Amino acid sequence: MTIRWKPSATVAAIIEQNGKFLLVEEHTPEGLRLNNPAGHLDEGESLLDACAREALEETMYLFTPTQLLGVYMSRFQRPASGPHAAEDVTYLRFAFCGRLGTLQAGRSLDTGIVRTLWLSPDEVRASAERHRSPLVLQCMEDYLAGQRFPLSVLHTDPTVVNARALVTGGTA
Repeated sequence: MTIRWKPSATVAAIIEQNGKFLLVEEHTPEGLRLNNPAGHLDEGESLLDACAREALEETMYLFTPTQLLGVYMSRFQRPASGPHAAEDVTYLRFAFCGRLGTLQAGRSLDTGIVRTLWLSPDEVRASAERHRSPLVLQCMEDYLAGQRFPLSVLHTDPTVVNARALVTGGTA
């Protein structure tokens, strides 16, 4: 039997305000790392919904994606450690910029997120050895270079978001 290679689909919110970028500091198997508010695409959600959800869960801020920054791939190899086998993972990241909304009082940061930080571009560059992935810096640099694509380049067929209704017999 052949094992099919499947990259991990992720979304990221590239959030800039007053010349600073919103990052999260999070626990990882490699230690405390910096990342854009980001996470995995869940079954039954669009890329835009996933990005807004991940930004809220990791920063407690509402976020509305307004433009696609880019589509990125990176490969991560984690060596075996203790009872955990080695991992070889390819991430397919859809990065968005957009409008930062209000802080949602009463929420807590997602599990593993220690805190949020607002960093200048120079601070982001200077902290590269602490980045969870090289895409943290690449996305910021593309944002600063003015790279943007309209959301109309994305299409989510209704069968994706209606999948929950098909499985549960309810509405999506």
